[in-house]
This record gives sequence, C-alpha cells and structure tokens, in this order.
Amino acid sequence: MKKVFLSLVSWALISSLAGVATVAAAPRQGASEVQGSVGFFHAEDSDFGNLNLDVSYGYYLSPGWQLGFRQALNYLFVDDASDSWIATTAPFINYHFRVTDIVVPYLGAFIGAAWNDDDVTGTLGPQLGVKLFVHEQTFVNIGYRYEWFWDKFERINNESDNGNHIFNIGIGFTWGGSGAGTRRP
Repeated sequence: MKKVFLSLVSWALISSLAGVATVAAAPRQGASEVQGSVGFFHAEDSDFGNLNLDVSYGYYLSPGWQLGFRQALNYLFVDDASDSWIATTAPFINYHFRVTDIVVPYLGAFIGAAWNDDDVTGTLGPQLGVKLFVHEQTFVNIGYRYEWFWDKFERINNESDNGNHIFNIGIGFTWGGSGAGTRRP
C-alpha cells in the first residue's frame, strides 16, 4: 500500500513539474470546490486497521482564501472485538500559496464536532497539504490534519495530546469563479 501511495504521489509531482499537461488551473475568486479523500492504516502484526473517508465543499473568497465544510468518517476495524467509528463535521478555512498554477500548497485550520453513537465532543486543529492540478478543474490532494478533541472549551490545552493524525489522498474538482483566466504572463 505504501509503494502504491508513493508511486501515485511521485507520478503527480513529476508530471506536474515536467509540464506534461499545459494546465493553468489555480482557483479564482468565487470558485467552488468539491473533494473526496481516503486514507487507510494497518500496522504489521496488529489486530486493528483504520479507514478514513472525507468529503468537503469549499468556496474561494479570493484566489488564496477558502472557506469550507468537511464531513469525515474514521472507522476502526478490530479483530475479535467490536469495531468503532467516529465522524467529524467541521467548517474550515485555508490559505492557498500559488507556487505555480499547477502546484498549490495550503495551510489552514478547522473547528467542529466529533461524534459517534455514544458521544459528541468538540474538535479543532491545523491542516495542510498540496493540491496538484492535473487538469484545469481537477486536482489530486495530498493532505494532513491533526484533530484535538475536547469536551469543554477551557480544557483544550489540557487535551492537546488527545487527538488523531490524519493523512489522506484525494481528488477534487473546481468550477466557477470570476475574473480573467489564471495563466500568468
């Protein structure tokens, strides 16, 4: 699985930087975006594995700033025990750095709710990643976020080591927006 992931990432980076496609695709003000991502973890010789699924919608306030909403599901598969799951519902804000019109790294934050059939708690944290545009309206996203969980806002600092590292890869689509094309002179 690790080799497949690294191969996909390598292909996306090499084809983006080598200019295989003539893409001028960085998002514009007023553009919308929808994205689906997946991540999976299973340690060797362990009795559990984890599947992460994300779906998000974002709106670009400018070519850099994006407001959005993400729904995520983390499902823990456990051998010879009950499986468990946790869903997160969180609005987010990202700032996109236009390295090129193809390679667009971002840095952001989110705050929302984490819930399952037993409990509801708050979650917040940082997120970062890179969008590699493979077509004018299509990109591959490689992302990371850390989810802190808390039940009372004033106890966030005390709960800072109680969270999840989430790595995922996904595909996204943008549409709309205003202004001239995104090609640089």
